[in-house]
Amino acid sequence: MLSLGGSLRSGLLQFRLLQLPVRGLCSAVIHTKSPAPVGFPSVCGLRTPVRTVSGVGSGAAGAAGDTGAEGAAGAGVSDWYGGLADSAPVHICEHFLVSVQQVSGLPWWLSIVVATLSVRTLITLPLAAYQLIIVSKVEALQVEISELAKRLRYEVSIRARERGWTDKQSRFQFQKNLRRLISQLYIRDNCHPFKASLLVWVQLPLWISISLALRNLSLDQSVLQCDLAAGGTLWFPDLTAPDSTWILPVFLGLINLFIVEVFALQRLSPTRFQKLALNCIRGFSVLMVPIAASVPSSLALYWFISSLVGFSHNLLLRSPLIHKLLQLPTHRPDSPYRDLLSAFISKYCR
Repeated sequence: MLSLGGSLRSGLLQFRLLQLPVRGLCSAVIHTKSPAPVGFPSVCGLRTPVRTVSGVGSGAAGAAGDTGAEGAAGAGVSDWYGGLADSAPVHICEHFLVSVQQVSGLPWWLSIVVATLSVRTLITLPLAAYQLIIVSKVEALQVEISELAKRLRYEVSIRARERGWTDKQSRFQFQKNLRRLISQLYIRDNCHPFKASLLVWVQLPLWISISLALRNLSLDQSVLQCDLAAGGTLWFPDLTAPDSTWILPVFLGLINLFIVEVFALQRLSPTRFQKLALNCIRGFSVLMVPIAASVPSSLALYWFISSLVGFSHNLLLRSPLIHKLLQLPTHRPDSPYRDLLSAFISKYCR
């Protein structure tokens, strides 16, 4: 989910526990026709015939028997989704999840929690801290940009009178030169705002890859499907089946909505676009509830833990100690948690 809470970094881990290459391992995990790799527990005993995980094979067969446009469109969607589910990043995530479970010896539900905590802490938390540094530098430049804009507006007005520019030409020259000056400031302080979006470009593909990896491992053609079926706890003992109690999906929706509202409290006077974006994210958070109730519990558990860890990291990055360690150029409140609680109570409890 969002961390307003974003692709794997260079130097992906090479796990040697199973002594298999990534593609070989994932092939063995997903397609039961392949021999099980050394160290894989085989709870099921019997193996099902090989079947394409993503449904590409069934989609192609359906398309062959369907002469209509709907059959062709369905085959195209199936091919696209099948290719994504069988991609290298998804296989790497499968390898990572299996290795965490085998090395730790923990039950699968706890292994998913540990793997999620590890990924969010080792990959996305440093990127979130880097994002905070970039945003703080950009905020610190606003005073200088404002002064430059005033001076530039005065110089453009003088030049406009000398050359007889129209109002449209004057505005064009002002905007063009202001963008150039701002770009020079960003280069000087190494804080282009695009760098602040690096978290999203990493976190979103990573979230999708791990979700598809868990989905692949939870299917009945995976040799680990029976282990996952017995690897749950409490009200979701079967990680391959949806949570019939809807507890995990509802918790997921609540934590995502809470993250959105905390983010909204940081915007004292949001623009119209920001309000629209917040409402869209609120709607998506609600939509995730029925989606999480229809997928294997392993996915719902991962989504909930990922959002929970992301929210805790967001609170951690508000700490004055963290701001001091990061040497942020902008002033931050000395009691951010008390201020956040007061703002939340003032907005929703009065």
